Amino acid sequence: MGTVSKALNLLTHFNHGRLVIGLSDLTRLSGMNKATVYRLMSELQATGFVEQVDGDRAYRLGPQVLRLAALREASVPILSASRRVLRELSEETGETTHLSLLQGDQLASLSHAYAPRNATKVMMEDAEVLTFHGTASGLAVLAFADPGFVDAVLAQPLEARTAQTQTDPVAIRAELAAVQRSGLAQSIGGYEAEVHSHAVPIFGPDQVVLGALAVAAPTSRMSDDQKTAIPRALRLAGLALTERIGGACPPEFPTDIAA
Repeated sequence: MGTVSKALNLLTHFNHGRLVIGLSDLTRLSGMNKATVYRLMSELQATGFVEQVDGDRAYRLGPQVLRLAALREASVPILSASRRVLRELSEETGETTHLSLLQGDQLASLSHAYAPRNATKVMMEDAEVLTFHGTASGLAVLAFADPGFVDAVLAQPLEARTAQTQTDPVAIRAELAAVQRSGLAQSIGGYEAEVHSHAVPIFGPDQVVLGALAVAAPTSRMSDDQKTAIPRALRLAGLALTERIGGACPPEFPTDIAA
């Protein structure tokens, strides 16, 4: 990993649960030595990507991150375009909907919507890093990602978050082949126990997969009607979101809603 990659990788450790991180914690999380972490964070601070707080003992994200996020949204307005899609999909299915986006070699939730229809719902957190192998969103992305990227992901240790998490690369590749044929991924308890998720990939203007649109429901509420209604609604919403951001599905992607 080069110097730039190491520095940017440090930023991935910030999330809603770690808005401020101390130098010692960053050292532990990154696996790098303390002197290297300090040098890289100092460089990031000098360019505005982080700033120090709590008497210079810890760091938080800096204003440069906001500037780049705004530029990204201006060029590929996926966040603003997704809000209506998420809301309408949630109202139609009665379940939690969420959008995740590829960020380097990670998949992170970007936005979500809850349906008022049910008091019990799957809870989401924006900016949460999702696993590729244990989530419907991750499988939807991997199924249409570059083969080299898939190889790199499956070569890493695959964490079993629940008893239902599939960690066998051979079995996962078989799942990906099924997703490629149908255009739809599923995960039952792979990331959270008792959660049944469906997801479809979202594509950019260059027909490259950007992320995934998903519906997550308690397994107890997945009736036969829901198992039919959710995939159909999700397929339509995924195609609509890809179109709204100026994207295009690759030729091999199955766009037949009845598939």
